Amino acid sequence: MTPPLFLVPDLGTGATIELTGAEAHHAGTVKRLRVGESALLADGRGGLAEARVAALGKDRVSFTVEHRRQVAQPTPRFTVVQALPKGERAELAVEVLTELGVDEIVPWSAARSVSSWKQDRVSKGVAKWQRTATEAAKQSRRAWIPQVAELAGTEQVASRISSAGLALVLDSDAAVPLAELAGTAGFAGRHAGEPAAEPFAGVLLVVGPEGGITADELARFQQAGAQLARLGSPVLRTSTAGAAALAVLSVAVGRWR
Repeated sequence: MTPPLFLVPDLGTGATIELTGAEAHHAGTVKRLRVGESALLADGRGGLAEARVAALGKDRVSFTVEHRRQVAQPTPRFTVVQALPKGERAELAVEVLTELGVDEIVPWSAARSVSSWKQDRVSKGVAKWQRTATEAAKQSRRAWIPQVAELAGTEQVASRISSAGLALVLDSDAAVPLAELAGTAGFAGRHAGEPAAEPFAGVLLVVGPEGGITADELARFQQAGAQLARLGSPVLRTSTAGAAALAVLSVAVGRWR
């Protein structure tokens, strides 16, 4: 079983690393680590250390570092524009996107979003999504913690589409399935079954709300350069559609090799 992962502000260069605060409580009380047990320590920016518990205190845990390394940031970069889901489905969306490898999540206030963040809730909403992404990154043993951007409107999403290496919009009525698009010779600048000669700078994926993306929004995104793609016959919820698409894309661009 893979050892649990804990976050530290800085991995440093010394032979020991000490956890304090909430992470120490999680390691010692929640995970109940014991002296000699293994753990992973990460700074959230690619730094990763394999370590063993050296000592346990009331509010701190000391580790002996066995190996340090820098994990390269995966390429191409995955950004998901996620229309605001309702209730607890928002946390589910952020969790599964993080577990499936997203690098950045952009909350989107779509025309048909049931949920909305009023002006006084925007900063709290972003902070909550970031906490959820951080915890999901720890659970999935990720050395890189995905970032949650500020709340975007449709024009801001269109601007991101214009500057993306590849922009895809999930649409259940699209003529081309995502799996078919991912298997074409031109996808990711490669021939089918071969790694890309020059990886995309990034892939941007737009996931609409439960009520769907409006015709005006689709037209605006296509005008900005996005391609429409559908997942398949089952109609997925907004909280799971993005994760399913990331799985398809991860295989297609070689991130899961």
